[in-house]
Amino acid sequence: MLTPVEMILFLLAVAASLYLTQRTFRQAAAVINRGEGQLYTDNLPRRMWRAVEVAVTQRTVLRSRTGTSIMHAFIVWGFLFYFLVNVGDVLEGYFDIQFLGDGLVGGLYRFVADVLSVLVLAGMIYFLVRRFWVKSPALTFHDNIKLLDHVQPGIRRDSLIVGVFILVHVGARFLGRTFWVADEWGDPWQPFAGLVARLWDGLDTDTLVTMEHLTWWLALGAILAFIPYFPYTKHMHLFMGPLNYFTRPERTSLGELPPLDFEDDEREQFGAAKLEHLHKTQIFDAFACIMCNRCQDACPAYVTGKELSPSALEVNKRYEIKSNMVALATGAESPRSLLDFAITPSAVWACTACGACVDICPVGNEPMFDIMDIRRNQVLVDGDFPAELQGAFKGMENSGNPWQMSQSRMQWAEGLDVPTVDEVEDYEILYWVGCAASLEPRAQQTARALVNVLHKAGVKFAVLGERESCTGDSARRAGNEYLFYEMAMANIETLNEVNPPRILVTCPHCFHTLGKEYQQFGGKYDVVHHTEYLDELIRDHRLAPGNTRSPNVTFHDPCYLGRHNDVTDAPRHVLEQVTGGPLLEMERSGKKSFCCGAGGAQFWKEEEPGTARVNLTRYAEAKETGAATLAVGCPFCMRMLTDAGNDASGAGGPVVKDVVEILAEQMGIDA
Repeated sequence: MLTPVEMILFLLAVAASLYLTQRTFRQAAAVINRGEGQLYTDNLPRRMWRAVEVAVTQRTVLRSRTGTSIMHAFIVWGFLFYFLVNVGDVLEGYFDIQFLGDGLVGGLYRFVADVLSVLVLAGMIYFLVRRFWVKSPALTFHDNIKLLDHVQPGIRRDSLIVGVFILVHVGARFLGRTFWVADEWGDPWQPFAGLVARLWDGLDTDTLVTMEHLTWWLALGAILAFIPYFPYTKHMHLFMGPLNYFTRPERTSLGELPPLDFEDDEREQFGAAKLEHLHKTQIFDAFACIMCNRCQDACPAYVTGKELSPSALEVNKRYEIKSNMVALATGAESPRSLLDFAITPSAVWACTACGACVDICPVGNEPMFDIMDIRRNQVLVDGDFPAELQGAFKGMENSGNPWQMSQSRMQWAEGLDVPTVDEVEDYEILYWVGCAASLEPRAQQTARALVNVLHKAGVKFAVLGERESCTGDSARRAGNEYLFYEMAMANIETLNEVNPPRILVTCPHCFHTLGKEYQQFGGKYDVVHHTEYLDELIRDHRLAPGNTRSPNVTFHDPCYLGRHNDVTDAPRHVLEQVTGGPLLEMERSGKKSFCCGAGGAQFWKEEEPGTARVNLTRYAEAKETGAATLAVGCPFCMRMLTDAGNDASGAGGPVVKDVVEILAEQMGIDA
């Protein structure tokens, strides 16, 4: 129990700490509120549960880097429990009590605190050794990545400060318990403290009590000293991470981009040129960032040596905010544009919009959305974008397709029985052919195979024919939101007039745009990818794969099918029915699949400079499986991986085929 003087001093210290804490936390909140839009607090029970569940289970951290993640979990679980421990220590300091008593509950409390104290200390020592002695490559950046000058020393300084704080706080508290155990002649509920307490066998009671007081002040004083500094460190993620999950927008899929309001005549800024142009949740991301670099490990652009690191983007934002916190909090305009401090133009245009950075982030950050907003500013405000995209934009605007081709959208169907919606009324499903399958020769083979399979299954379908136009996905991902908006509104008008019962697509980008983004503009449709539909037909016994088996197949998950929309089982089930066994899986598969390199409008421009090409990297992974066939479910993946196979480095690799082509061949259905 504290002396009366100590009690007064501690209350004064708490008051000073709380005053400084509220000031710095209010500054952080003010900076976040500079952003566009709002932080979301609807559906409170679900949001609260998600935030708590993510924090307690650590499932988003434990998905990768198993050993390091377990050590991190020890620290998090320890700190969560230490909220209770610190309350108990304050109560014991002010009242002559044993927190939670001497019974079973109190004993369990002391046991858990004892074990977690040791685990936290072990975890913190591990992370300090990893950063300062081992210097893990996972914590570094390629030399071509844009980083603010003070980022690298700043991260090391912050890590050291926080590491010392945790060692002092938890270490002092643990030592305090060892003195208490020694004074009480042992406590079976605190085995680790008991082991250390043997060191104090020769100390008298007065000395043990004095040491208890000193360690009490060290443990709780460290908190009071550190909390006001929290908003200036990366370790604000301890609670900003869960809060990020609590306040982030609900999306129809991982990569659903928010629309821009073109009806607002007073709006002059479209997209993000400066920090305050970003959405509030994107500024929130900078405070939540754990700086673990997992996003860059998953980023196809970074892995292939481009200038893009999603982690560096968030880190640069964080340190720019730290350097200008007071000014930004009071409403001053940011001193520099995002392209001046956060990311390079080459990095902006290297993004494939694959969503890997969003999916892997343990604290719910979404750096891909920052990049899409920067692109919007580049295109709509500055008119500064890769020249190759101009052709795709003109094609979509003038010809309804990015290939700039004026040929009939029904040419692919010559010799096939393909009715249009103007010719039939009673149909089960509308086949949205898409630009690729309508105009690109290789993708046309996929469309023809699908039509023949549909006929074999007795499916009544129809197409829009010449009334179909590009969904505008490439325009949106390239930053030309206004072109996308115009195309979306025209397509929605057509589709609402036709009112299809379901829409079938072979392109995951059409699947995503029609099913997950057109709803922003009043277009709500039941959209199914052809691999899902084939799976349905097989399960409903409308299709019966033959007896010929060819198990030597691997499957490449398209980003906008697997990661963005969680469709991973259906294509595998179809292929397993065809091959008669499990697939030869690549190391990166399912929602962790590696991009083909076409997404984010990359298909329409030259790949940014790097050490490797994305499609060649992915094809090499498929080749390593030893599979004879590389199955795909996307016309753009088909083209990118076929081109990779035709490259000299792809010699002897698998043949690239769409899932429906493999099924049609196995069933003896002519294309």
